[in-house]
Amino acid sequence: MTSTDSAQTPAKAPAKDPWDLPDVSGLVVGVLGGTGPQGKGLAHRLARAGQKVIIGSRAAERARATAEELGDGVEGADNAETARRSDIVIVAVPWEGHGKTLESLREELAGKLVVDCVNPLGFDKQGAYALRPEEGSAAEQAAALLPDSRVTAAFHHLSAVLLQDPEIEEIDTDVMVLGDARADVETVQALAGRIPGMRGIFAGRLRNAHQVESLVANLISVNRRYKAHAGLRVTDV
Repeated sequence: MTSTDSAQTPAKAPAKDPWDLPDVSGLVVGVLGGTGPQGKGLAHRLARAGQKVIIGSRAAERARATAEELGDGVEGADNAETARRSDIVIVAVPWEGHGKTLESLREELAGKLVVDCVNPLGFDKQGAYALRPEEGSAAEQAAALLPDSRVTAAFHHLSAVLLQDPEIEEIDTDVMVLGDARADVETVQALAGRIPGMRGIFAGRLRNAHQVESLVANLISVNRRYKAHAGLRVTDV
């Protein structure tokens, strides 16, 4: 290779720092199922961190009442309006209504970044156990029902009790984030990082969501045995 050839060889771009995350502070976050324990807890924590939050419900009045209870600028609306007005939409509805809810909001959720945190679980006398949806996971069901949305999965392993407790300043846990587009995953990681004590950790593509959703059954067992509100920490990262 001549010196001229060497000069024309483009320099290799440095590897992107995995902790170089975008600023999401100006994005509006909608929470479908925002009147339920998990959705209400997430709305509380994000609003408390300074995020603009709208909580959605099938009944707008119920959403508005919950929003007034939460304060911190949280607004309430029906699910369709919440989806339309939000940049990021967290799906925190019960598993039993997951498919029908998303199917009914396909148009409103088009072009939106959707974060599915639903855990398909069954319960019997032996406790909680994981269900396997036909699509593979709740997140993959969401992706199948919302072809014009950008679907990710996150916030599965959070204790609703801790999220809603106003006396707790920090939530000591990592949030496993899954998705197929790096930019979308990083946006969700950054959103998780807005809550004091949390980190968003990339945990694979959406096809791996079933394992993450299923782990909640194990955490429920931990919590019952030890009377705790267990979360997860990823070591050496």
